[in-house]
Amino acid sequence: MFINAVELKWSNPVQETQKYKAYSLNNFRDIPQMAAVSEALKFDIEVVGHVLPFKTNNFVVDHLIDWENVPLDPLFVLTFPQRDMLLPHHYDEIAGLIRAGADSAAIKTAANRIRLQLNPHPAGQVSHNIPSLEGEQLDGMQHKYRETVLFFPSQGQTCHAYCSFCFRWPQFVGLSDLKFASREVDRLIAYLQANPQVTDVLFTGGDPLIMSARNLALYIEPLLEADLPNLRRIRIGSKALSFWPYRFLGGNDIEDDSDNDSEDLLALFRKVSESGKHLAFMAHFNHPRELAPEPVQRAILRIRQTGAVIRTQSPLLRHINDEPAVWIEMWNRQVDLGCIPYYMFIARDTGAQHFFSVPLVRAWEIFREAYQHVGGLCRTVRGPSMSANPGKVQVLGVSEVNGEKVIQLRFIQGRNPDWVHRPFLARYDESATWLSELKPAFGEAHFFFQDELEQFYRENLSTGHPEDYE
Repeated sequence: MFINAVELKWSNPVQETQKYKAYSLNNFRDIPQMAAVSEALKFDIEVVGHVLPFKTNNFVVDHLIDWENVPLDPLFVLTFPQRDMLLPHHYDEIAGLIRAGADSAAIKTAANRIRLQLNPHPAGQVSHNIPSLEGEQLDGMQHKYRETVLFFPSQGQTCHAYCSFCFRWPQFVGLSDLKFASREVDRLIAYLQANPQVTDVLFTGGDPLIMSARNLALYIEPLLEADLPNLRRIRIGSKALSFWPYRFLGGNDIEDDSDNDSEDLLALFRKVSESGKHLAFMAHFNHPRELAPEPVQRAILRIRQTGAVIRTQSPLLRHINDEPAVWIEMWNRQVDLGCIPYYMFIARDTGAQHFFSVPLVRAWEIFREAYQHVGGLCRTVRGPSMSANPGKVQVLGVSEVNGEKVIQLRFIQGRNPDWVHRPFLARYDESATWLSELKPAFGEAHFFFQDELEQFYRENLSTGHPEDYE
């Protein structure tokens, strides 16, 4: 069943509008529903929004957020800055500047200094994941796992709305040296030709589907025309299904303000499928309410009709979805709509992780209880998983070995493929929220992968250390 409040909302929806309107710091007070929000809460949004990215839109505001439950509503927390997303001393510094009437340059300087303290690029995204070709670093690409290359199209480095937990938040706050973006599809093709072990290319961002179909085709069609025998799958990571489903239904094209190009976009998806390549739409849904609106369900159907497969993923987030019932509802509804549950992630150690994080042991308990209450078709989901520096590490559970309580873990993906599916044990710690906080069980000095990870750092001229496996 849908959540009752949402079901009622959509049984008699407001007149649907397909004209996109963005809200950010400069105009969020114009949102009609904001009239009922306290001035203190508006000030919190302003303070935190000067440090962490903030953008929402009229679909999110009108159809996803339950304004009668603000500020506790999970979809409000998902898209609007909250006071506790900043540490108290960071909040006080920015708030003090705003109250004192400081100019924008002074506020920006303080905000940038705070941002650099929030681990803006976790898991070695800048230091360890950038590939090179013929001695040239390929900015705008990442290659961490043997079979998969990430590509960041330069025109896809924003989103229809920003998630408040986003681990790629530096893309959106004006720190140009912290951005990933690339226009060089020719270099991507050359890299794939030189690396036949790569089978998958993931277009990511930002959101690649912020682009027009024409511009997206400029990246995808050359891959198809290059006749790369090793390239088997093209993935597109997007939140558009939830935040702007009209992208697939004839809504306003944000990039060039044309009437719409949804038919061209779906034709491009169909072209990929008909070429013999598998097209995977990596959809981000963080709460079952995002699946309730009729336009979302209609958009899902249209994408599936192109031959694309929709896989769904989300981090486990305190204040948003940290209850088993939420995941049970979400996985069931996704399968009902023809999507494949793929990952439950752990909130990454960046940005406002202190606000969103769930201890690893509790995360496993939530996953386990939800997993127990869904049918086999929902159990394609994997998790809870940390995308840490060594790789994707799954929490398998808690047990007792030789009288010692331990946390069982394993790699789903690893910098070294030989690490994959190798179990390892950590000392039990019910408060740990990330891999770097865990210690090996039984008094061991290091986890099995750490010596090799240090070797990797040395070979890549990095400044990493064996304990630096966040």
